[in-house]
Amino acid sequence: MNERTAADAAHGDPARGDDVRAVATSRYAEGAPGNDDVRPVPAPSPGRADVAFDIPGVSVGTAEYTEGPTGCTVIRFDGAARTAIDARGGAVGLSGGYEVHQAIVFAGGSVYGLEAAAGVGTGLLREQGNRTHWAALQHVSGAVIYDFSARDTAIAPDAALGRAALRAARPGRFPVGRCGAGRSASVGKIDFSRAEFAGQGAAYRAFGPVKVLVATVVNAVGVVVDRDGRVVRGNVHPDGRRRRPADDVAAGLGSGDGPAPLAGNTTLTVLVTNARLPERSLRQLGTQVHSSMHRAIQPFHTEIDGDILFTVTTDEVDLEGTTATGLGALASEVAWDAVLSAAE
Repeated sequence: MNERTAADAAHGDPARGDDVRAVATSRYAEGAPGNDDVRPVPAPSPGRADVAFDIPGVSVGTAEYTEGPTGCTVIRFDGAARTAIDARGGAVGLSGGYEVHQAIVFAGGSVYGLEAAAGVGTGLLREQGNRTHWAALQHVSGAVIYDFSARDTAIAPDAALGRAALRAARPGRFPVGRCGAGRSASVGKIDFSRAEFAGQGAAYRAFGPVKVLVATVVNAVGVVVDRDGRVVRGNVHPDGRRRRPADDVAAGLGSGDGPAPLAGNTTLTVLVTNARLPERSLRQLGTQVHSSMHRAIQPFHTEIDGDILFTVTTDEVDLEGTTATGLGALASEVAWDAVLSAAE
């Protein structure tokens, strides 16, 4: 967690002048300013660092409305990349859901943020010279997180912000930190007074010729847990210690004093590989990796989460020397690294 204390982290990033618990006191205020009131201007959203990756044909762009604050992230593919989607939890926010993609868009703003994906679609249409033949159609899916609980505005990513993120897309770099769709993401909301900001994370590994990129926007009701079993983000108690939500639930069970988790969460993930996989194996790869993420996020896939994982292949190399299950085991570790990256 860098050099910040648990208490510092609970109050957000002092350098950015925000406090996740302070803004929570005014959330849902009647008459909160929205896009039409403020007319926000798209701004760059670079995050704290970039994760380098080497998968040809894949580029990433981010943009944000600082007035929100909220943002979106665009993952763009040359050609049409085959995709499998694994959606879980009780609060999924998804548009499109195609089997091939030219772009996938993650955004804040809950259901209103789905407009960002529409903006990316029209942006790609213009790039294609407004060709509308069925073979030229651009397939764009959107998925959203509920980030209103960590801010006091009704501003949401829209078509203009989606197009700005598309214009910012560059190959080989995935911005991480409080940027893009993770600009106002938070975790550990078993009680919002104990929540902490999280963000967008990514990790990349090459296993011989096979490459795996996993990126995730962590906005979970659960906490982030490292490989030593320590809670590293979320559910910070007044004594400055982070605790597992299960311990708090067990302590209040039957007494009427248990915590009431805040609705409106969701973790969005994309796994990109260059391995050529049959449709069934591609789907199962996503299921396996998504299931593995419960090690890093506890609890996960709850009724108030809307977790989605997109598994995408660029179909560049044959999978040799291992099975799709073996690839899933390796990719699951990359996914854990990506979650921890979002919590740094």
